[in-house]
Amino acid sequence: MTNPAAEAATSLQELVPQPAQLQPRSDSFTLTTNARIQLTTEEARKPAELLAGILRPSTGFALPITPGVSGDGIVLTTGADPKTGQEGYQLDVTPKQVIIRANTTAGHFNGIATLRQLLPAKAEAKTKQPAPWTVPGASILDYPRYHHRGAMLDVSRHFFTPDQVKRYIDQIAAFKINYFHLHLSDDQGWRLEIKSWPDLTKIGGSTEVGGRKGNLYYTQDQYKDLITYAANRGITVIPEFDMPGHTNAAQASYGELNCDGKKRPLYTGTDVGFSSLCISKEITYKFIDDVVREVSAITPGQYFHIGGDEAHSTPDADYVKFMERVLPIVKKYGKTTTGWHEFIKTTKDTALVPQFWGTTTSDANVAAAAQRGHKVLMSPANRLYLDMKYNKNTKLGLNWAGYVEVKDAYNWNPGAYLNGVTEASVRGVEAPLWTETIRTNADIEQMAFPRLPVAAELGWAPASVHNWGHFAPRLGAQAPRWKVQGINYYASSQVPWKK
Repeated sequence: MTNPAAEAATSLQELVPQPAQLQPRSDSFTLTTNARIQLTTEEARKPAELLAGILRPSTGFALPITPGVSGDGIVLTTGADPKTGQEGYQLDVTPKQVIIRANTTAGHFNGIATLRQLLPAKAEAKTKQPAPWTVPGASILDYPRYHHRGAMLDVSRHFFTPDQVKRYIDQIAAFKINYFHLHLSDDQGWRLEIKSWPDLTKIGGSTEVGGRKGNLYYTQDQYKDLITYAANRGITVIPEFDMPGHTNAAQASYGELNCDGKKRPLYTGTDVGFSSLCISKEITYKFIDDVVREVSAITPGQYFHIGGDEAHSTPDADYVKFMERVLPIVKKYGKTTTGWHEFIKTTKDTALVPQFWGTTTSDANVAAAAQRGHKVLMSPANRLYLDMKYNKNTKLGLNWAGYVEVKDAYNWNPGAYLNGVTEASVRGVEAPLWTETIRTNADIEQMAFPRLPVAAELGWAPASVHNWGHFAPRLGAQAPRWKVQGINYYASSQVPWKK
């Protein structure tokens, strides 16, 4: 004979990220055919629609979304404890209802992500599965360690279709990731239609690493659709157009962006640091103004990422001059600049966000920025770059920042990693996935899972629960769910995977 309370406690220990406060209860809730998703606030409608869209195929239940509270079902309401803030939630499982209280739409999205993990793994299936649909009894009060919990996908080295990108958005949403950074331009490809500069996609969007040819870019309508898709999962898109380096696709499209006025040949290799916009020409800033203007007009989010990394072909004085011209352009169009950490040496505007990608634990410019009041986004390449090989036998990925096994990705503290950057100066974490060797969704999944959920844990869970021995079993418990979802995860020997 089993002990229901013990079973509930075990199930509740499988949550990633770990909640701030969790109390098991002896009772449980079972979703039945007559259940409804009940709202007391319209701010919870999009989260409710997301949950219904996930559960209707697997349960076969109608799960209508209705106003007000009456009878059994899932209730999304307001009145959460003030501790939950702008992104947290309270989740209470009773015999009759699962009640999710939140102060914002974001909080309801995050509460739903937890509820999904409390349901059986088969709840994620796309076809009808057998009942029961039982949720263990619990009271959870939860909120994130950091506001910014991001994932980045490079669609420039290899292009991914809108449907492929949406698949990854679905996967990251399940772990309370709230920012999706799209790397939309690089030496190998320009991936977003700019109507005032059409050859950026006609020429610059025609190829990728390895030389595949085609219309390898998004129209502005496709981009807007991706933004809506992400928003309907609680995620804000941050577009990136790298500059003044990583710009060969633009330089191949328009000769006037080069100091000699001649178009560069298209590039399908993987070297970095050889390209640079012409810093001294006024047309360069007209080009950037047009790009920022068009993209900002169709991007609701606050942030615009200007890259700024590995500008090895741009003299330092020119780099400073360039940023002094570009940063005001971004501000002019109502956006806040974020960029790879190199750019932060050129500004003292503390609203701007440096994204640290280095492999060392000290960077004088980033430390100085933090001390001025900048908030730093942490993406150290030897911890959070999802394209790093796990070990010497990993077929995909690179190893310039070293091998990054799952435990390596976990065993660091974002708030005490970089000298001079304290917990209070950290905006959050982001896990970038560069795609020099990544061609398919299966490739994305092999590199992102299980390390993307590691990044989610670092960004959300309280620092006080940081313990590999406790985390690894929770991570391993995700395996049945990933199998149902068809995620091609890397079964690291460091993790005790649940069968």
